[in-house]
Amino acid sequence: MGGPTKEILLNDKTFILILVAGFIPAHLLTLLLAWAIASNFGKFSVFKTLGLSWPANFGFWKSTATAVGLFLIAMAIIYKFGGPDTDLEKILRSSRGAAIVTAFVAAVTAPLVEEVIYRGLLYSALQRAAGVIAAVAIVAVTFAGLHVLQYWPNFGAISTISLLSLVLTVVRARSGRLLPCYMIHLVFNGIQSVIIVADPFVRSLFQTPHPDAAPALLQVVLKLL
Repeated sequence: MGGPTKEILLNDKTFILILVAGFIPAHLLTLLLAWAIASNFGKFSVFKTLGLSWPANFGFWKSTATAVGLFLIAMAIIYKFGGPDTDLEKILRSSRGAAIVTAFVAAVTAPLVEEVIYRGLLYSALQRAAGVIAAVAIVAVTFAGLHVLQYWPNFGAISTISLLSLVLTVVRARSGRLLPCYMIHLVFNGIQSVIIVADPFVRSLFQTPHPDAAPALLQVVLKLL
């Protein structure tokens, strides 16, 4: 007898909540490992090693404006190309608890972990070994590629994550710092997390009691996460 199928698991609210919540300890352990590697177990400053500081040419406000601009472009791409529901959207609809935990992970742990791993450790190693251009190409493709299954087969969502990956990696290369990348990622995901948390209130304002009857703009935004 075979095990449960993906469709069955995605309809199990308890399983989905446990699965999503499991990202929190996994992310914390990943950060601990990254700290050990970047600081050589505390011998060096992890902030200096990873470039967690502001460069002169790309500060807080420029990073925030870049994130908002990327978010608006992503909305336009999703609106134009659309696409079927992704597994992530099914998770968000599975229960209120799963949606809130997903929003927390997306805004609090995921941006930091992903930036430290991809544009911190991986980019730095590749830059030293193969040069800036190769490092940008490999990191951008790797980051986007690992998100393809999450958004498959929604072409619009895949396009937006690919654009985000490219911009973040280019900012890392041009600024020489990781902090702007983290801020862009944080604001980009944070906007979506706020929308996820506010989703029921927005629906009530538009008097749309059926879960599939949300305003078109809200549906577009939820596809971005």
